[in-house]
This record gives sequence, structure tokens and C-alpha cells, in this order.
Amino acid sequence: MARHRSPSGRRAHLGLPLTAALAAAGAGGGAARPRSHATSSTVASLAELTASAPLRVVAAVVAGGALAAAGQQALDGTLPSVLDGLGEALGASTAATLDVPADQITPTGVTAELPQAAPAALGHVAPEPQIADAASLIKAADLYQAAAKATADKAAADKAAADKAAADKAAAPAISAGGGIQMIVGQITSGFGGRWGTVHQGLDIAAPIGTPIHVPEGGTVISSGPASGFGLWVRVQHADGTITVYGHINRSFVKVGQQVAAGDVIAETGNRGESTGPHLHIGVMQNGSYVNPKPWLDAHGIGY
Repeated sequence: MARHRSPSGRRAHLGLPLTAALAAAGAGGGAARPRSHATSSTVASLAELTASAPLRVVAAVVAGGALAAAGQQALDGTLPSVLDGLGEALGASTAATLDVPADQITPTGVTAELPQAAPAALGHVAPEPQIADAASLIKAADLYQAAAKATADKAAADKAAADKAAADKAAAPAISAGGGIQMIVGQITSGFGGRWGTVHQGLDIAAPIGTPIHVPEGGTVISSGPASGFGLWVRVQHADGTITVYGHINRSFVKVGQQVAAGDVIAETGNRGESTGPHLHIGVMQNGSYVNPKPWLDAHGIGY
């Protein structure tokens, strides 16, 4: 007659504490099967263990834990040697860069203090503070004032030179189209002859106040100053006895008895005396009488 072992008997035979749980898991799929002897019971229990999905997960976890333990043991054996090699390489590089003996370099830093010249070697030189004393400040102020004065003096000299050049240019005798002196640059507004019931004894040439008047021929100044009707005038007697008259002038640049050469600036136009506007009254006297200035000026090539 076949014998049936009790669950407690199977646990004792297999030596597994989870036999009852496994048997329960197997029993969940159907009714318990009778076992005829111990061998068949053991094989059945193993079959049930391998067929159960939760137990396969447990087996994988156990295997993974064993592999991790083996890897940790290998890493514990090799990591110190790798770190030691890396530390030696870093120490040699640091020693070459900072000029420090290699035996003073550790993986955590330099064991000895760096030389005092290390900041300069790295390109960081702290500038020394510059302190100026009172004498230096006074000297700097004096130099600044001297430079400013030299600049002002040069500007004044340049202006004076420019003004003189302009005056010389204005005073230089201009040559007219006829080859003679350009007495004045202006426009004739009134000719010689009868005017307003009287005789106009000259030419009126309109020009702005201050326009230079050049003497057309060399001679001697015989008048320079106030004159009735003209306000101010200048008269010059030439070598042939002809006298030229310059009326309504603003200023005279010559004195009585002065010798003048052809082209010299003797006066400037104005609006003095009996005048209706800035202009030059030019008159020519020959043998003590006024004559028409135009023929005389044209004969000498004088521009106006």
C-alpha cells in the first residue's frame, strides 16, 4: 500500500524553509498530488520551484547580488592602484609647472610653501604705490603753466603774422588791366561836370568804408587832414606838377611832406563831409585848375 508523507516530512527531507510556501504556491494551480516516495517528492518540489515566476525573480536577485559583490571586490583591489598612478602623474605635472620638487606634491596639494617669486612667474606683479611729494607737484604745475604760456604766445604770434600778411596784401600795389596801378576797386556813381546846379570837379567812386586807396603815381604829400566839404582829404603833387585830390576819406595814412611811391596805400574810403554814402572823390588839378580825372587816369593806365 502506498505511503503518503506529511508536509512536515517533506520539509525535513528537502531542508528548505520555504517548502511549505512553495507547496502552497503549487497548490494554488490545482489539488495536491500524492507522492509515492521521497525521490519523486524532491523532483516535484524542484519542478514546482523552477516553474514559479516569483521564484525566478528571487533567483535573479540572488545572482545579481553575488555578481555585485564580486565586482566590488575587484574594484577594491584595483582602484587604489589607479588613483596612485593618477596622483603621481598630477604631482609630476604640478612640479614642472610650479618649479617645486616632485616629492613635495601630494594628491591633495603641495606640501611645502611656494617660492616668493611664484606670483611674478605667473604674471601677477603688484605695482608699487607712487607717492608724489609737494616739490614734484609744484614742478608739474610750473611745467603746465609754462606749456600753456608757450601755446598762448604762439597763437598770438601766428595771429599777428596773419594780420600783417593780410595788411601787406592789401597794401601791395595792384596792377590794373591797363598796366598801371589799381587805385581803388569800386564803381563810378558820378562823373565830372555840372550837377545839381553846380560843377562837380571830380569822379565819385563808391566803395565800402575802409577800402584801401593806392596813390597812382609817386610824389609828395602836400595835404593830409580836415578839408571843407570833404571832411578829410589827402593831396599828392606828382613830378609833372599834377595834383591828385582824395576826398571824403575815413583815415589818412600819410603826413604832409612825406614821399610816396606809386601803389602806396595813402588812405581808406569813408563817408565824411558832404557825402551821400561811402565813396572816394578823386580830383585832378593841372596848372591850378580842376580837370576831368578820367582822361588823366586812363592815360596812365590807372584802374578804378
